[in-house]
Amino acid sequence: MTWSLIARDSSGAFGVAVASKFFAVGALCPHARSGVGALATQALVNPLYAAPALDALAQGLAPAAIIERLTSADEGRDHRQLHLIGMNGQAAAHTGSACIDWCGHTAGEGYSVAGNMLAGPQVIEATARAYEANASLPFAERLIVALAAGEAAGGDKRGKQAAALLTYTTEDYCALDIRVDDHAEPIQELRRLYDKSLERYQPFSTCLPSRRSPAGVTDRAVIEAEITRFHAQRSGAAQ
Repeated sequence: MTWSLIARDSSGAFGVAVASKFFAVGALCPHARSGVGALATQALVNPLYAAPALDALAQGLAPAAIIERLTSADEGRDHRQLHLIGMNGQAAAHTGSACIDWCGHTAGEGYSVAGNMLAGPQVIEATARAYEANASLPFAERLIVALAAGEAAGGDKRGKQAAALLTYTTEDYCALDIRVDDHAEPIQELRRLYDKSLERYQPFSTCLPSRRSPAGVTDRAVIEAEITRFHAQRSGAAQ
């Protein structure tokens, strides 16, 4: 019912982009933790995979071993799809034998793509190619562009409904958590919301309390100056 892209950026950030003909796919499928890893659980989703998988990644266990541990203890494993990526960019995946065609997964340097109920293998292939081809883009935008390429290649064979983007960078809280729960063109809407986040949300987020600055920025004039600087930088980069 879903395909997703999980990745570790060269900066060390982790992200998940996911789309499905299923309401609120972003509520239960994508998970990540700064400095640890990311995963997506889909098909007959098992959200109970998330916490133990991320805890095991934090302890240094290999992704393939984590998948073996989780699925071997799950009587519903044949109906599950799970993929995860760790601190060094190493990925592993499980596609259960009872997942509905087309189903499967692929991986490259620093990323993994997996899906089920898809129009065909070209969906994850196009997603992977687009991710590899757009390394110059900001990480979150790169994930969205790759997801859109998978949609253009056929996407979920039942149609469109929901999409989500989740990224973690350096903090215990996420950098971005954008969800489109029910929309005729969910990936287009995801991109619109991402673009909207650039107006104030993303520059404002740089002023939040952080590990480096526990109090964050509380002077509103400084916050507004940071927002102005952010847009000046983006304008200069676009020229």
